[in-house]
Amino acid sequence: QEQLVESGGGLVQAGQSLRLSCVASGRTFSNHASGWFRQGPGKEREFVAHINWGDGTTYYSDSVKGRFTVSRDNAKNTVYLQMNGLQVEDTAAYYCAAQYGYVLGPLKVTTVDCWGQGTQVTVSS
Repeated sequence: QEQLVESGGGLVQAGQSLRLSCVASGRTFSNHASGWFRQGPGKEREFVAHINWGDGTTYYSDSVKGRFTVSRDNAKNTVYLQMNGLQVEDTAAYYCAAQYGYVLGPLKVTTVDCWGQGTQVTVSS
């Protein structure tokens, strides 16, 4: 069964850091753009960051640029999201996502091929 499994969420105070991991099980990130979305309470799911296969080009939303870093470990079939300087506004369920091919610009909810189940990140003030 193909699936994406996230881990690493939790409760932290503002200013602290977390690292999310997403392991592809039964599938691979090869030839896929892979990354992260988030969905806060009462909000729509929004793009956070992604990394392209091949040249490793990355894209970030303006709200996380400079604070979050997306990366991958091909040998471990894993994508990461390092989140530094967390803010209360970053509180959300974070979802791993993958889309076949090379994607210019931010991933879109409507074109993602595969989703993880989500991991909760809560930032307290």
